[in-house]
Amino acid sequence: MQKPLEIALHRNVVLQIDSPAPSIKVENWLRGEPLTTFEPGKVYIIEFWATWCGPCVDGMSHLMQLQEKYRDSGVEIVGVAASEAAPTADEARSKLDAWLTEKFSNLNYRMAFDSTGEMKKLWMEPSFSFTIPTSFVVDRDAHIAFIGGPTKLDEVLPKVLNGSWRASDQAKAADRERIEKGETHAREKALKKPIYDKLGPAMQTEDWKTALSAIEEGITLLPDNFDFRVTHAHLLLHKMRDMEAGLPVMRQFVRDAIDRESKHWIYYGLFLLFAPCFDYAGLPSAERFAMGEELSKHIVALPQGDGSKFMSYPMVAQYYHKSGNKDRAIELVEQALKALDGPEPISNDLKQHLLPQLLQALANYKGEKVCHGTICVAPQKDSPNVNGVAEEQT
Repeated sequence: MQKPLEIALHRNVVLQIDSPAPSIKVENWLRGEPLTTFEPGKVYIIEFWATWCGPCVDGMSHLMQLQEKYRDSGVEIVGVAASEAAPTADEARSKLDAWLTEKFSNLNYRMAFDSTGEMKKLWMEPSFSFTIPTSFVVDRDAHIAFIGGPTKLDEVLPKVLNGSWRASDQAKAADRERIEKGETHAREKALKKPIYDKLGPAMQTEDWKTALSAIEEGITLLPDNFDFRVTHAHLLLHKMRDMEAGLPVMRQFVRDAIDRESKHWIYYGLFLLFAPCFDYAGLPSAERFAMGEELSKHIVALPQGDGSKFMSYPMVAQYYHKSGNKDRAIELVEQALKALDGPEPISNDLKQHLLPQLLQALANYKGEKVCHGTICVAPQKDSPNVNGVAEEQT
């Protein structure tokens, strides 16, 4: 029997370069005039985004700049808010409208709202686009010219406007790579669904044996899946407290995190070993701290890049503090705080997420109130909010 993905491919409904652009079907136009058809001779950027998506919000000013820069060249940008979170569609629309008024009162491009899922079905799903922000560039003949992240628009848009992009080898190669990744993601998602269908209820009822069985089934199918791997270690170490089975799993997770040089894997390795919410009484102290040292030294040595390495610094500092090196813990937190205001680009979303954690850690380690700009934090007992359940990542 053919799976839905295979049926879609067989019917040639994959949305890609040169495909006719789907229609625009939205519930409301919150900013600008409604767009019913793509006008010949114009180029449109259809941007899927949400207010809760940090990179989406960070990129809105740039989209406004592009709209201003290329308006006379026939470019029209259309924001599509199709993923807003609220109990009802009316509440989502009202919150979005108020948010736009507060944050972007001078928005210079159209903004559409859709909670029916119709726009996702027409645009996101057929193109294997699983994350936001995602930009679709519609060419002058109402055909798709580009699908991808909005950070690529500076490079792509001038070439679309001069007519050289769609036929180029670069465009075709990028689209092939995008579709291949999308197909892989879609197949993995289909494989993961029955695992999550078993795992979710088992975790809610604290049926750890069933949860473990589901996770082990998932790892057999997808051995490198991050969510399965971290939940496997979490279940064994912190729910079932099976150190005989859990320690080898944790050791392998640490090795793989370092081999991958993955900031995300390293963070969760440290989290499983040093988050204050867990009881480590049954975990051999020497081995726990040895793994912590290995992970900590590796993440600190990685280049700053986009600043995401600093996500691990609260946990790295926790390792050093617990190992008795309070000065090193304070030093690392202060380094991270300094980097947030440094010249290298760090997204506002990351800054807002990290700043409270870093300040609280610094106050706790110093045992006194600390301030950063206008924000001051007093010391208190560590009590982070923790969720050890693997969740489907879109």
